[in-house]
Amino acid sequence: MKFKKLTDKQIIISLDRLTRFKPTEEKYLRVFKDIIVSNLIEPKYKKTELDNFDYSELRDIATEIFNNSLKENNTQDLSLNCLLKDYENSIFKNNTEVNKLLENRLDYKSALNLLGEELPLNLKWFKQLEFTNNTIESRIKDGLLFPLSCVVIVEGITEEILLPEFSKILDFDFTKYGIKILPAGGKNQVVKLYYSLSEVLKLPIFVLLDKDAVENVQLINSKLRDMDKVYLLNSGEFEDLLPEKLIINTINSDLQNFASVNESDIEKPEPMVKILEEIFKDKGLHEFKKAEFATLVKNQIKTDQDVSDEIRLIVQEIKSLSEQMNKSLI
Repeated sequence: MKFKKLTDKQIIISLDRLTRFKPTEEKYLRVFKDIIVSNLIEPKYKKTELDNFDYSELRDIATEIFNNSLKENNTQDLSLNCLLKDYENSIFKNNTEVNKLLENRLDYKSALNLLGEELPLNLKWFKQLEFTNNTIESRIKDGLLFPLSCVVIVEGITEEILLPEFSKILDFDFTKYGIKILPAGGKNQVVKLYYSLSEVLKLPIFVLLDKDAVENVQLINSKLRDMDKVYLLNSGEFEDLLPEKLIINTINSDLQNFASVNESDIEKPEPMVKILEEIFKDKGLHEFKKAEFATLVKNQIKTDQDVSDEIRLIVQEIKSLSEQMNKSLI
């Protein structure tokens, strides 16, 4: 077998992808196939050809390339491999074939030496995994997110940005309590994501949908697991749950050089997104974008007075699911 070595960047990317929250089979096959396609010279395979390979064969080829790309390697120590395998099997339903991927000899210990200090949470957790033993206490202490306790599926970017911030103000930090939030990109995509995750995930799933997603709720309920929860907003979209004072403070603080608003500007019988689009247009501002506005709102959340009653209820529901799972992990 002839191959070119992985660069340090490729090794770090592989570590990152192998430790993200993704179904085990999906992420391991992607990483192993990418290594083989990009770096194996002889024999040369197309990615479609690799689909016919046994998982153990893919694992061994990718492992040999990976380990021989490291400047230093000590594949005798497989403690991290065992810990990672145990964790993946604790949150996903992995069959015998998928466990072939997990039963690898990747030299994680040597590869970790390539990591710097500024890391995503999954790599921070992985870097400390050997020393923290994957406990809930270390997750809370260091805010590592992992081990996960609950997954929250939302429709869009606004919820992804703001829900964790509101929760933190209410003294329930998602990263400390293992809450992974996943924006699906629309109510139909929420259903698809729930269906796929509920088939393989051992963790509880909280699904948050806008008020107009009644049919989507019915679709999810037809396959809803006992441990999961679906929440339909009482009014409109997530933007409609934001306190008016918080919205006014956001516009007047962050856009003070361009515009100012008062209660009469936003107290209208229309969806808040439409009201904000009109304000941005009338004030001569740039086009209203949900993600940008959510980020501005996030910076204005100061106390629990900035949290509406319904957002409090949503956070409490998520907290309840998380606590149930955490009790089972202790």
